[in-house]
Amino acid sequence: MSEMQIANIGSFCLNEACEDYQKVNYGNVTKYGKTDNGKQRYRCKTCKKVFVETKGTMFYRIRHSENEVIECMTMVGDRSSLAAIHRDKGIKEETVIKWLERAKNHVEEVEEHFMRPYKLSRVQMDALWTFVGHKGEKGGTSKKMQEANFGVEQSLT
Repeated sequence: MSEMQIANIGSFCLNEACEDYQKVNYGNVTKYGKTDNGKQRYRCKTCKKVFVETKGTMFYRIRHSENEVIECMTMVGDRSSLAAIHRDKGIKEETVIKWLERAKNHVEEVEEHFMRPYKLSRVQMDALWTFVGHKGEKGGTSKKMQEANFGVEQSLT
């Protein structure tokens, strides 16, 4: 069994249709300028596709800075309400909810960003994920877990 290693964006092509896809440090990906926000762009010499350094992360195509997103997520972890975040940061509640939805798909990445530089405790991270789990549906995750464990009641007719 081979050991898996983490490859940096820009060291391989992200285009699945490319013949050099997943070939790390193959020399086919070069720097290709920066975006208006200062994010590094890359271009594959083989397939000619261009991508940015945030592709595949929760920060891809977000107009706010990574620090603003992380600060808002930290405030959610500290049990601040969405209205309080809007008052303090001027960021719409709907925007923060979208970020939380994105965060669900990038749990390990989010925890790495929060646990290291911001030194969030495990309790704060649990509060954040509990909040994420309860958004958008009454009963949140506990209702889903009950249905999964015990089945949904069906009417006897």
